[in-house]
Amino acid sequence: MPISPLQSSALLLTLFLETLVPLAADDWPVWRGPNRNGIVAETSGWSEDGWVDSEPKWRATVHEGSGSPLVVDGHVYVTGWNDGNDVLQCLQADSGKVLWTVSQPCPRFGRLALGDQGLYGGPTSTPEYDPQTLLIYTLSCDGDLYCRNTKEQGSTIWKLNLHERYRVQQRPRVGRSGHRDYGYTSAPLIRGELLLVEVGAASGTIIAFDRRTGEEVWKSAATDPAGHTGGLVPLTVDGVPCVATLTFQGLLVTRLDGQLAGQTVASFDWVTSFANNVASPAVYQQSVLITSAYNQNAMVRLDISLQGIQEIWRQPFASKVCTPVIRNGYVYWAWQQFRCLDFETGEQQWAGGRWGDAGSCIATADDRLIVWGGRGSLAVIDSATRSPDALIEHNRTAPIFTSDVWPHVTLADQHLYCRDRQGQLVCFQIGR
Repeated sequence: MPISPLQSSALLLTLFLETLVPLAADDWPVWRGPNRNGIVAETSGWSEDGWVDSEPKWRATVHEGSGSPLVVDGHVYVTGWNDGNDVLQCLQADSGKVLWTVSQPCPRFGRLALGDQGLYGGPTSTPEYDPQTLLIYTLSCDGDLYCRNTKEQGSTIWKLNLHERYRVQQRPRVGRSGHRDYGYTSAPLIRGELLLVEVGAASGTIIAFDRRTGEEVWKSAATDPAGHTGGLVPLTVDGVPCVATLTFQGLLVTRLDGQLAGQTVASFDWVTSFANNVASPAVYQQSVLITSAYNQNAMVRLDISLQGIQEIWRQPFASKVCTPVIRNGYVYWAWQQFRCLDFETGEQQWAGGRWGDAGSCIATADDRLIVWGGRGSLAVIDSATRSPDALIEHNRTAPIFTSDVWPHVTLADQHLYCRDRQGQLVCFQIGR
């Protein structure tokens, strides 16, 4: 659908103004935190006197799923699957008390799902919260896209099913690897008046909806099948608002401005065995890091311009699940070990520890990283700014859970919200 010059100007203005929307410094309203990059303005809470208690402040059952919890204005929003239904719960952040619950019928796996069903189930996509309208958007593994009003106990504003509207096909098999399709996994993204969703349809990989009505506004020119990543990532390329995603085919950077919205800025082939590319692109300025294990087994830095894409470096270090964090000239992530690379060169600074496949991390204001991995171990690690030559780890906990911790750890108001895929959620107060 074409956009008029007036609409184009309004969109650009809205994209600018949305950065001015007041949010509490201790809120975690979207995938990977306030700035969608795993970096927060809070400190790690670590001191020589200790860090977290051996027992959590509270526990709650939020049902099966791998989406991470959001924390906004003293409320925790989290999705899960239970007895044939997807469930959205709103909990009190300081106590875990359930304030309201809404649900809708949904299968445990997407209708085209194939493979690895012992490792996941229920919703994987993290919800998206809109601080301007107080609406929250959820996406089920089967393509149910809901817009709900958080101030009216989750009442439905609009809904649609991506499979039914766009006739999305099963993801292709990759080479000789086992055939995989995990349904919808990627968190939606609000930009201005639009809700962007990685649909993966033959008519468009990314589709932009009016965030208030659910009406389609535009489709991307690219028509790759959707990937299996955590979320869409905003970036600005030569002054132009764009979005990056790791599709089934590879990195895709798409314009968001006016009549050129939906046009491809750049693409980079990155097909992974088993269609597994869980870690999202990591963005710093006009650079994008992508990484996968399997047949790729690498991390690549790509610089993007309106003229195309340039590979800056490629290193034989990979992440399966944890999206890298880029902070103060260094790259950090947890997969098997916790690693630090120099962002400019890709050279490894240091590595160590044992973290397993599942993992996520948060860079904090005191130049440390909170790491969450395996089956629920937590630790604080000094950044390379503090320790350029060696990994220094503090206060590692014993495993908290018995299943994998695919969901991203959340930090808000000096509280850690930690979830496993089976639906246990615990809250720890940090600091002494």
